[in-house]
Amino acid sequence: MGKSTLFNALTAAKADANNYPFCTIEPNVGIVPIPDPRLAIINRHITTKEVVPAVLHCVDIAGLVRGAHKGEGLGNQFLSHIREVEAILHVVRGFEDDDVTHVDAHVDPVRDIETIETELLLADLQVVDNALERGRKNLRGGDEETAVRVRVLERCQTALHAGQPLRTLDWSVPVERKALRALGLITAKPVCYIANIGEDETPDTHPAITAMREYVRQHDGEVVPVCARIESELAELDADERAEMLAALDMPEPALDRVARAAYRLLGLQSYFTAGPKQIRAWTIPCGATAPQAAGTIHTDFERGFIRVEVYTVDDLVQHQTEAAIKAAGRMRLEGKQYIMQDGDVCHFLFNV
Repeated sequence: MGKSTLFNALTAAKADANNYPFCTIEPNVGIVPIPDPRLAIINRHITTKEVVPAVLHCVDIAGLVRGAHKGEGLGNQFLSHIREVEAILHVVRGFEDDDVTHVDAHVDPVRDIETIETELLLADLQVVDNALERGRKNLRGGDEETAVRVRVLERCQTALHAGQPLRTLDWSVPVERKALRALGLITAKPVCYIANIGEDETPDTHPAITAMREYVRQHDGEVVPVCARIESELAELDADERAEMLAALDMPEPALDRVARAAYRLLGLQSYFTAGPKQIRAWTIPCGATAPQAAGTIHTDFERGFIRVEVYTVDDLVQHQTEAAIKAAGRMRLEGKQYIMQDGDVCHFLFNV
């Protein structure tokens, strides 16, 4: 409850957000900027024409009810849409309000999470059972890729029958991880639970949040408490009015800033920066990306013709004030093709095509 309201606050997409089940029919797509205070720090020392944050693409899809794996509600549409995403932000109602409809008549966040989880488990089990039947027939050819796929499907089937989401299993073997990803199974996707609470409720003592955190602790996820009504109001204000309202509420930042960063972490992403007179920009890369791979996010030619990268940190810039001073202090590093990028690196790529 409140997912479309939160989606609008995150993305300014102006999707329908009404007080009845299945308000969302077709998916709404929006862009979510990732708040990063390091951009402002860089801009204090390097003058530029524009500052561009990293972004995520966020999709608001139809809600889910009990029986969705059999097509109840908008189950078939929901399941087809959710298979296409990389991670799930699951909005769970944690507030009481007689004027706001609940599809199950009363508020129980853990029950609601379990309802969704059960439907996703059953939907995955249908896919796995069908795929496993086909895979075993194809095993006769002795193909190693098929053998890996069947092995992964058998692991999935055992876990799903036990009520265990696939994201909680160990998928550290690369070929198994690749096979799992190709299956597009929903419970293998990472999840962040957004607890939508009332305006006057405190997250640290809220019983619904406490219950959710205990549940999520056992099921490999993260909980971020949010008041959709407050976040919606904050999103409508200009910067000065927003700062004033945050101060009045004793909030250091909008809760949705934490949601955006949680989603970024959930996807295993990090940022590096480029900075110059035209633009200061945060670029999104997977954790563990090499320097050439990072260069490729700017342009494929940068990766193809990569020579080396000049790297320093935001802390270096704060300490030495300018890039020239960073070089003079010996803090500007030259890194090659094997360099593993670190979150917050500030980079100048050298390439030749």
